[in-house]
Amino acid sequence: MSRISLGLLSVLVTALALAPTVSATPAAPKVVKGIVGPGFTISLTSGGKKVTSLKAGVSYRFQVTDRSSSHDFHLTGPGVNKVITGVSFTGTRSVTVRLRRGTYRYICDPHSTSMKGSFRAR
Repeated sequence: MSRISLGLLSVLVTALALAPTVSATPAAPKVVKGIVGPGFTISLTSGGKKVTSLKAGVSYRFQVTDRSSSHDFHLTGPGVNKVITGVSFTGTRSVTVRLRRGTYRYICDPHSTSMKGSFRAR
């Protein structure tokens, strides 16, 4: 190897050693909270406020608390059809969803005419 090659190699190694490291860890998804039951109620909130719009192209963690064994929490929209909590389930479950532009709906399947809501991803 020539002196120029060794010198260049030495400069590159030093530059790489001194370069700041970049974390490849993605940010944790924002949490959206869903609640169904114990009565005939279903809701979706973020930061304590009712969700009417969320950002498209972003991943959200839907954390759903089901307080009744007679309800479920079913989320549908562009590319999504997920029953997050089933009818006999009570407790909390989470699912992460990357939203696309469009309208999303959440319902309790057994009571879909009265227990429902929606939001838009823009």
